[in-house]
Amino acid sequence: MAIINHLLRSTLRSQSVAHEYVILAPFLSRLQSTQASPHREDSGFKGHDMLAPFTTGWQCTNENPLVIERSEGSYVYDTNGRKYLDSLAGLWCTSLGGNEPRLVAAATKQLNTLPFYHSYWNHTTKPSLDLAKELLEMFTARKMGKVFFTNSGSEANDTQVKLVRYYNNALGRPKKKKFIACSKALTDLHHKFDIPAPSVLHTDCPHFWRYHLPGETEEEFSTRLAKNLEDLILKEGPETIAAFIAEPVMGAGGAILPPTTYFEKIQAVLKKYDILFIADEVMCAFGRLGAMFGCDKYNIKPDLVSLAKALSSAYIPIGAVLVSPEISDVIHSQSDKLGSFSHGFTYSGHPTACAVALETLKIYKERNIVEQVKRISPRFQVGIKAFSDSPIIGEIRGTGLVSGTDFVDNKSPNDPFPPEWGVGAYFVAECRKNGLIVRPGGDTITMAPPFIISPQEVDELISIYGKALKATEERVRKLKAQK
Repeated sequence: MAIINHLLRSTLRSQSVAHEYVILAPFLSRLQSTQASPHREDSGFKGHDMLAPFTTGWQCTNENPLVIERSEGSYVYDTNGRKYLDSLAGLWCTSLGGNEPRLVAAATKQLNTLPFYHSYWNHTTKPSLDLAKELLEMFTARKMGKVFFTNSGSEANDTQVKLVRYYNNALGRPKKKKFIACSKALTDLHHKFDIPAPSVLHTDCPHFWRYHLPGETEEEFSTRLAKNLEDLILKEGPETIAAFIAEPVMGAGGAILPPTTYFEKIQAVLKKYDILFIADEVMCAFGRLGAMFGCDKYNIKPDLVSLAKALSSAYIPIGAVLVSPEISDVIHSQSDKLGSFSHGFTYSGHPTACAVALETLKIYKERNIVEQVKRISPRFQVGIKAFSDSPIIGEIRGTGLVSGTDFVDNKSPNDPFPPEWGVGAYFVAECRKNGLIVRPGGDTITMAPPFIISPQEVDELISIYGKALKATEERVRKLKAQK
């Protein structure tokens, strides 16, 4: 344990705490685990050749990665055969678990028929046309007009920017180009790339527990945030604001649920100033929240929607943008004047990806996946929230099959633990030591298990969570005693 303490103190650096927590988790897991670990045995992967996403260079050089070899249902297995319950469904995406034979069969059939053809210049394939039709029929929060295919949620949101700007150019509104997003929506990760620009603005994060004023109710909090949004719009000039983008539930921000009447009030402001609403459903869609779409759950009437992840249960990369008739009609009618909508990807509407997505959506319908999530999610939510009284937990929140835990001192959002203590990293390591993978994010931990998780697997998840929490509480007690 002294070695762990030393590593925590020497490795965590205050300027990049959240990223270092992620780095520390493999360290701690390796040092504490008494079971077989690829960190000890698979030395051939050390200093591997891959430039890994969200991973520091020294970690790739000095540490061996956790190498996952196969998956089965809600579990994944490393190259030593060690089993982990994957409470993150890959990255919020393997909704049907790791070995759904129908998806493999759908991919195989399409690969044997037409593995690839593009969708440029009015060429396309039947799977892409069928999937577009199916998505428009499935999305019932409001009528949508067209579907544009991408390869990921990031590409879907990048596409939104071009769509919105093309749309406003077509309407003769060249100044209406700015976008508003919520703070904590991954914006802090962009600064090292010089990506932030004057055309991207940020408004309040709708995290009631963390940001409400003393005595403020959820509805009052929502009213204040809507007023702040309106003030920002007026300050910048409504004629310059093109769109507002938000997730129904903020995923990477820590599973942040919207407070009461939040989207109702936000949409009223947007409508008042003719500002488009982009719903980022990449994480929320297809049942995650106990509704087919987050827009259904929170009565959102978007102009544009981004989809990915569970669209194909992540078996093959695919994303999509749903476009309202009002926008698609303008793009269609004005393209002769502006020229074609010159945006796309080689693999837009990839026929094999579309075939897998079609089969995924068919399974969701046949198995009534939304009802399945509704049945299992109370067991998941109640089980995790039973730990809310822990002295090191400020809030446990969630809905459907997504949950977030904030570790703080004195149960207050204003009393974070010292970064060098690595409380979140320690919890993540304890989970992994006991066979559970969770998502680290500083002292915020999130989980979003596969839709097919069984009651027994939920109980296992809760049991390991409890063991890891108990060990982390003891760790904090010792650190406090040393102060």
